[in-house]
Amino acid sequence: MTGRRTAAPALALALALLLLALGGAGQARAVGYRYWSFWDLTGGKWTYATQGPSTARPSDGDVQGFRFAVSEDSQHAVQPRGEREFAAICAKTPARHGKKRVALVIDPGTAADAPSGETPPSARTACAQVAPDASTAEALAAVASPLRYDTNALLCAITGYPKTGCGDPVAAAGPTASARPHTSAPAGHGPSVGLLAGGAAVAALGAAAVWQARRRKG
Repeated sequence: MTGRRTAAPALALALALLLLALGGAGQARAVGYRYWSFWDLTGGKWTYATQGPSTARPSDGDVQGFRFAVSEDSQHAVQPRGEREFAAICAKTPARHGKKRVALVIDPGTAADAPSGETPPSARTACAQVAPDASTAEALAAVASPLRYDTNALLCAITGYPKTGCGDPVAAAGPTASARPHTSAPAGHGPSVGLLAGGAAVAALGAAAVWQARRRKG
């Protein structure tokens, strides 16, 4: 009887650890971030920008895009929608000596990705005519102010949207209305801490069961 009473708490503890670990692992996999992603149009296709808008220096005739959405990382980021041809976007902005033209695609995303209580404005395009050495941030400010940045120079809002928040973590159990272009996990990501803890709990549960069985035979 003593063996049974001693083993029971160990089994209960192991089972509780297992449930907690597995629950935590599920939550860890469901976290994304709500933010404005920044894109370059290269060869007619969107590519995730390798620089931030404050350091990028586009050339005359370049097309760059911004998309607000919930994404896990750059691999899963959602691309801007709509017109992407420089000639169409800048058709009504004639070239000027000493200036460059940069076509900007600004896509605030869908209601599914919007912060609580906010409605995304309509997607639009703009042709910024700025100094030859202007950054993307300066081109964006010329056509889509007010902009909002955080203390780390992360772009938080374009034309005042969203009103609050900046790269906030979001629980996203499944794909939002903005379909993600990739569904596989990024390469190089190992098992989560929760999953490892779950494995340890399973091992503890099994060991406790074996120990209980031996005590009964004894």
